[in-house]
Amino acid sequence: MNAEIIAVGSELLTPQRVDTNSLYLTEKLNQVGFEVVRKTIVGDDRPRLADELRQARGASDLVITTGGIGPTLDDLTREAASDALGRRLVFEPSIVEAIEQRFQRFGRKMAEINKRQAYVLEGAEILPNPNGTAPGQYFRDEEGILIILPGPPRELQPMFEEQCLPRLLQLESPDKYYTATLRIALLPESDVDERIGPIYSVEPRVATTILAAPGDIQVHLRAKAPTLEEARDIAESLSLKVEAELGKPVYSRSNEALVEVVARLFRERQLTLAVAESCSGGMLAEMITSLAGSSEYFRGGFVSYSEQAKIETLGVPAETIRDHTVYSAETAEQMALAARRKLNTSLGVGITGVAGPDGGTEQTPVGTVFVALADQAGTQVVKRSLGGGRDRVRGMAALIALEMLRRRILGID
Repeated sequence: MNAEIIAVGSELLTPQRVDTNSLYLTEKLNQVGFEVVRKTIVGDDRPRLADELRQARGASDLVITTGGIGPTLDDLTREAASDALGRRLVFEPSIVEAIEQRFQRFGRKMAEINKRQAYVLEGAEILPNPNGTAPGQYFRDEEGILIILPGPPRELQPMFEEQCLPRLLQLESPDKYYTATLRIALLPESDVDERIGPIYSVEPRVATTILAAPGDIQVHLRAKAPTLEEARDIAESLSLKVEAELGKPVYSRSNEALVEVVARLFRERQLTLAVAESCSGGMLAEMITSLAGSSEYFRGGFVSYSEQAKIETLGVPAETIRDHTVYSAETAEQMALAARRKLNTSLGVGITGVAGPDGGTEQTPVGTVFVALADQAGTQVVKRSLGGGRDRVRGMAALIALEMLRRRILGID
């Protein structure tokens, strides 16, 4: 069965807001046998939203709207649905009572405008919202199913899990879907596809999607079968073949980010880490500390940006910088050793290089980075020539360090 998702709200058409609800809904719908064939964002425009609903209802078995059911005048999903379905909106006093009680619990008086949320499509089931004031709606007729959900994820997700999924599970679906995900570090997208294309292209039961970000490739293998177990077997079997082809750069089969994988390894092995950064400006430390609980293994770091800071704060020998410059494998190595020594950790990382746009030389052009790792077994340094601008160089340097840590802990060359 096909499904469409319509995200409602003019704010979603700006750079400041991202529609994350559709990602969540797609995953859940696939699990119960719906294939999401289209996602649309529509601004707060009643005629356009009504037209979009008519088209979606004519093309798909299930249509889900998110957002636009609050109390303000720009919340127009209810009205647009009424227009599209040719059904009147019915006022439900019980909804007003529930909203008033919610306001009373917080010691506030309900504004009259909240009564707009009490209008429901004639024939629709009310989906109570214990986490907000706007109830959802579930409507089914001979043309299909329309589900109207609130926009905030903390309201949408429990409403969908507790009230929509049980209804959808009662439907007989001819197919089930399962997605296996592989994440790959530091390989170009074109190289990945060239190597795995001959593997996934001969499996008609799997739809393959490759998502690329700097330093990180995701391969999504979505299998379709009569049962969830069969779909899982198909997807996982293909993912094992893909992983065997790509080898060491595959760092996750559970859609964990690289920093999450490294964090888990540090906890499992009871290791500790310190970092000394120059051109990355603390980006590696920021990635690590963005995860809750990182204090279990991350003892701290140094942003030794200047030559003076490298010598006086870290203790990098002045002759190392004099003989090899600050942009060198030798300096990166001394930074890693110093970070480990000063904070008494299992591993230390040092990063130096030229992020740009200025400062490069013929010997070390812009984009040159050196990443070093030190532990009780010794040191390792890699040199990379990166492009794409200052932010990309800094971010890639941090990802290179994370991948070096993963491989060092696991004993991978």
